[in-house]
Amino acid sequence: MIKTWSTSVVKENTVHIPCNICGGSNFIPSLKCEGFFYVKCKNCGLVQINPQPKEDEIKKRYNSSQGNDYLSYEIANEDSFLNLQLLALKDAGFHSIEDNLLSINGRALDIGSATGALLSWLKNRNWECTGIEISQNQAEYARKRNLDIKSKILEENNFPPNSFSLLHASHLIEHLNNPASLVREAYRILVPGGRLFITTPNISGFQSRLFGSSWRSAIFDHLYLFSKKTLSLLLKDSGFTIEKISTWGGLAAGTAPLPIKRIFDKAAKACGFGDVMIIRAVKT
Repeated sequence: MIKTWSTSVVKENTVHIPCNICGGSNFIPSLKCEGFFYVKCKNCGLVQINPQPKEDEIKKRYNSSQGNDYLSYEIANEDSFLNLQLLALKDAGFHSIEDNLLSINGRALDIGSATGALLSWLKNRNWECTGIEISQNQAEYARKRNLDIKSKILEENNFPPNSFSLLHASHLIEHLNNPASLVREAYRILVPGGRLFITTPNISGFQSRLFGSSWRSAIFDHLYLFSKKTLSLLLKDSGFTIEKISTWGGLAAGTAPLPIKRIFDKAAKACGFGDVMIIRAVKT
């Protein structure tokens, strides 16, 4: 099992914020973790850390002394992460629509591109690729692969409208202060008929219910924990149409004998209660 990486829990400047989806201010306790806690919006059900570290504090995390540790973690697991991303894209039906997306304009943006492994894979499939990575160490590593990597957050790059036919964000949206802002910008820069693929932990899955505050995705760096319902709401509010939702991961490796794990993994994918989800959305 790949250990989920997180920066250490430290005291930061925080601020109370409304629900990022509905703007509500009524919350109930959700998960109490060591050194931080999550609350749940009583209106729409979104789970988020609140009070939340300010955006400058979040940026510091990925460019602090721990940045080298983060890069080493990504490099050590690069092949495994790429394989998981490709499996997720396959589950979301990427290959069945790839030719169509290439014919629209063939431009892809990977938001949170890390070491650039997925971008390199897409480039070899004739995509014109751009990446966004705010961790300077990872951005420089990816640039050595002759990739176009931007180091500003998505909204600060000022891409023209209708710039891309493919947007991809894997294990990124849960780290952001304002996921709604990213989704709105994603909609703006996609061409009509373009697709957005988002992968993130699934708090409505079996593992989160089983482990509660000890769930492996309830970590300091995850400011939000989405369910299939709340992530769908977020996307629909910005104009997207949901085309496909897939989940996987019934039990983490090492938590049960292999035969039992295989049964749960198969059931999680078939019934939609997996630990991680990918959503494919279209700009119509």
